[in-house]
Amino acid sequence: MKIKHIVVTGANGQLGQEFQKLRHEDFRFTFLGSIELDITNSSDVTNTISTLNPDIIINCAAYTAVDQAEQEVNEAFSINDHGANNLAIIAEQLQTKLIHISTDYVYHIDKDSPLIESDSCNPLGIYGKSKRAGELSIISQLDNHLIIRVSWLYGAQGNNFVKTMIKLGMEREELNIVSDQYGAPTYSRDLVRAIIDIIQTRSKITGIYNYCNRGKTTWMEFAKEIFDYCKIECKVSGISTSAYGAPAPRPLWSVMSTDKIQNLLSKEIPHWKESLADCLEELGPMT
Repeated sequence: MKIKHIVVTGANGQLGQEFQKLRHEDFRFTFLGSIELDITNSSDVTNTISTLNPDIIINCAAYTAVDQAEQEVNEAFSINDHGANNLAIIAEQLQTKLIHISTDYVYHIDKDSPLIESDSCNPLGIYGKSKRAGELSIISQLDNHLIIRVSWLYGAQGNNFVKTMIKLGMEREELNIVSDQYGAPTYSRDLVRAIIDIIQTRSKITGIYNYCNRGKTTWMEFAKEIFDYCKIECKVSGISTSAYGAPAPRPLWSVMSTDKIQNLLSKEIPHWKESLADCLEELGPMT
């Protein structure tokens, strides 16, 4: 069997770093951080990707500073939209598959049941708008695409909510955590395994898919679970999204249905509490 060559962009982000930890005999990886590849530079993308000529591109590069994006509109759209478009163009030219990581922020709708991929998109903040624009750019340029929307991404690599909570919980006696936003965390290692599973078993699949761990929670309950597992004595109180007053609007409902992607996978998606325990075990020294 031919060994597939996979290029991973955004290699130094938390998801890109998770891919770097992967060892798989069926794949040969090339990892490109922002120094090796500026996805916003069309000629750089064309030259670099053409030379590598991969079978698959996994785009983990993204502008993810949700609040900062409200002030840095051009930067957010440059990476999340124009960068994605550049990758889609070269992927079409090379007949290469593009797997693109998107976000639950593209939905931002009121609903009383899990979000499905065909639901309407109504992103309110710059981050969500730029990520949705990137999705549409890919869809318009390239048929052979796989867009995966994830929510509340965390892992042992990079900066994320779990690491922040451990740090703050050990420093402070009490924290106010948002309690009216509902969603499901996504453990980066589970996401990487799911993507590899799809590449191995359903490589011709295209379209948009949700991925997150099973179950639902709030940021407050997520924090409490972290503290309970790590035996951190920090009082957690709930606060509303409006009272918290973040610059960028946050969706109150980000619970996504994963039925569509589960049908592609060879294993059941783990529950978020199970995956959190795996992550915290790996982080051990921090706790």
